[in-house]
Amino acid sequence: MVIRLPVRLGLRPAGLRRQRQRGTDGDPSPPLRVTISRLHTATPFLTTMANRGPSYGLSREVQEKIEQKYDPDLEARLVEWIVAQCGGNVERPQQGKLSFQEWLMDGTLLCRLINSLYPRGKEPIKKIPETQMAFKQMEKISQFLKAAEAYGVVTTDIFQTVDLWEGKDMAAVQRTLMALGSVAITKDDGLYRGDRDWFHRKAQGHRREFSEEQLRRGQSLIGLQMGSNRGASQSGMTGYGMPRQII
Repeated sequence: MVIRLPVRLGLRPAGLRRQRQRGTDGDPSPPLRVTISRLHTATPFLTTMANRGPSYGLSREVQEKIEQKYDPDLEARLVEWIVAQCGGNVERPQQGKLSFQEWLMDGTLLCRLINSLYPRGKEPIKKIPETQMAFKQMEKISQFLKAAEAYGVVTTDIFQTVDLWEGKDMAAVQRTLMALGSVAITKDDGLYRGDRDWFHRKAQGHRREFSEEQLRRGQSLIGLQMGSNRGASQSGMTGYGMPRQII
């Protein structure tokens, strides 16, 4: 009699066989043969990450401070902008931080958002696959973050992938989207869609150019941080050792 038992992937090599004799000598019962073989079907990928337990003590206090930075009013503004910018049949999420996280965590809307800020044919993310595989969704979030930084968002305003995927810091996600909208407003290239009062225009540097003659003249001037010798005069000064004459 042969019994086949499946073994989890990676625990035992394929084709491992064990045989065990049952009974005493002369027992007519057939030997029990146990065959352990590798599963031929791969275990499907999980679409959810491992659940984290509750935090306590200092970790709990830090997490509460992070959660207090989340702005519900800013959430509503960002939802309106993403829907207007992406266009099409984008459905609005329900109000709340958890719904906002689930709305963005697969990375599809984020990729569509950054692509809409580029001219047609020059989108930074060429393919946006619809998938339920966790690592593929996290890869799309990483592509959005890389494209947002290349678009002009400062590195310090970029959130981490786990901030969105695990909901660790949704305020950082809001900060990145706010910075992205501000950069789009500042560029003013006609690709921004939505109310211009939703974001602030970033200050732009005013570059100045000086001629060689102006640079040479500037070398003979004393900087105001070192003081100034304008108006200096020795009139009225008395010699050293002589008392001051007060009239």
